[in-house]
Amino acid sequence: MRVGIGYDVHGLVAGRKLVLGGVDIPFEKGLLGHSDADVLVHAVCDALLGAAGLGDIGVHFPDTDPEYKDISSIKILTKTYELVSSKNFKVMNVDSTIFADAPKLSPYREAMQKNIARAIEIEPECVNVKATTLEGLGMIGKGEGIGAMCVVLVELRKKNE
Repeated sequence: MRVGIGYDVHGLVAGRKLVLGGVDIPFEKGLLGHSDADVLVHAVCDALLGAAGLGDIGVHFPDTDPEYKDISSIKILTKTYELVSSKNFKVMNVDSTIFADAPKLSPYREAMQKNIARAIEIEPECVNVKATTLEGLGMIGKGEGIGAMCVVLVELRKKNE
């Protein structure tokens, strides 16, 4: 068994859609980034890559590569899962937290879990998505950004599995 931790944060800006966990969320601002800037999925990717000892999301999907401009982060997660699987790791579970004072995310939690689970080929019950506020503190609390962190557990499979 191996554990990986991932964290990401992006600023909020007008003129972009807000995507978290592969779900379009109605909000007056979206996250700024090269891809769709889905901080939740980016944190999951980094956690998976860390658990497998494969570096981080920037190594595999650099923001200087035009191939990833405005790409869905769920597609990046699928490619990340392929990398992790190629090293013979099986994802056991995902536990994540989104940090945002707004918007309210509980109506979208189940869809986020399903999207992540589908991309990494595990049951939705093995993906946990939580959300919390920062009580008005810092850039996230002031509505200037959204962050996410994630912990994953992976198991190294035997060569014949």
